[in-house]
Amino acid sequence: MIRSDFSPSRRRLLLGGAALAALPAAAQTTPYPSKPIRIVVPYAAGGGADANARLLAQPMSALLGQPIVVENRPGASGVIAATAVLQAPADGYTVLFDAFPYAVNAVLRKLPFDPLKDLVPVSQAINMPNILVVPSSAPYKTFKEFIDYARANPGKLSYASYGAGGSAHLAAEMLKRDAGIEWLHVPYKGGAPAITDLLAGQVSAYFANPVSGLSYVQSGRLRALATTGARRMEALPQVPTVMESGFRNFEVVEWNGFFVPAGTPPAVIERLSAAVRETTHQPEIRQRLLSMGIEPVGNTPREFGAFLQSQIARWAALVQSNGITVD
Repeated sequence: MIRSDFSPSRRRLLLGGAALAALPAAAQTTPYPSKPIRIVVPYAAGGGADANARLLAQPMSALLGQPIVVENRPGASGVIAATAVLQAPADGYTVLFDAFPYAVNAVLRKLPFDPLKDLVPVSQAINMPNILVVPSSAPYKTFKEFIDYARANPGKLSYASYGAGGSAHLAAEMLKRDAGIEWLHVPYKGGAPAITDLLAGQVSAYFANPVSGLSYVQSGRLRALATTGARRMEALPQVPTVMESGFRNFEVVEWNGFFVPAGTPPAVIERLSAAVRETTHQPEIRQRLLSMGIEPVGNTPREFGAFLQSQIARWAALVQSNGITVD
């Protein structure tokens, strides 16, 4: 008879250790997240996307139990930021927070990556309908009067944008196509100089986002003729949508959303997505966003992916019909 030198308790410990060693490696990894998360924003500090990223980062940090650091990597139409995220490990600790131009770049520019394959949608955080604003001294006081004036005076009106391919540019091009008007595009290097020249009467109109334009409307320095969302803006309930004014399917929204590199574990993507959804549904966050003219969204990766594909298809059609280029 062979006698064991191990006690029952020692034997149980060894057997337990052997069973743990036999588990898949993934089951032994530290739960996500276990260290700080970096959110990379492709735009300069102080802009709309940066402000929205920082607004969401704090409550998301509390939900995830880890610090979240917002890092600005502007330049090259978002390519610098996207490349930085793609060069990082696909582990959920480096996240891209991009905006409307992400879908337009897929149509207008040659990119060093595939926006539908190399980056994975996590959650769309917000929508920001544009506001068609004109100087308060303009002769047209309603959207219909504006369109009637533009049709009667082809080429006389001009519109500002913060650069080719942005939502202000494409909203104006969509109105040109749908309303049958002719007007001049005047691109600026940002929303601030566009607003400055609009206030001075140097340009006729501007599809401003709420971050740049809402305060001027509320103060009476600019007149809002219409908004470009599917429904009226809560911050401007008296201003009709373009769709209400007879232009079906005219919906242009600036959006912000989260992406991670392809290959990120599905459980990590879902954890991040759930944090975005929970954050955007917090009553105090929702109310703060709505008061700024911003619509909280917070959706699933599948829903955000479907939205992104629909955006790319929409802008591809407009680019083709209007012959839009970024040169």
